[in-house]
Amino acid sequence: MLDADALAVVSGDIDGAPELPILLDLLAEAEENAGAATLRRWVRAAGPAGTPIDLLLSRDFGAFEDALATLAERGFVISRPGPGASPPATSP
Repeated sequence: MLDADALAVVSGDIDGAPELPILLDLLAEAEENAGAATLRRWVRAAGPAGTPIDLLLSRDFGAFEDALATLAERGFVISRPGPGASPPATSP
């Protein structure tokens, strides 16, 4: 995703890749608000903009940031649409 090997990512030696510090800051904030376990599950769950991990892999960082904003606003919403399913909850 960042066009770098894992060792370079872990050590922070990615020259010319400004995405990493930005992503780490965004994820740290999300982890603080939602928790690490929720964030691990959320990144692989389909949401309104698609699956967050797929957004990262396609390098659509703007959409990933939007997905994080949706997570912060709505929380981690699990739904199973289908026949007879209840409509999503709404805020008053």
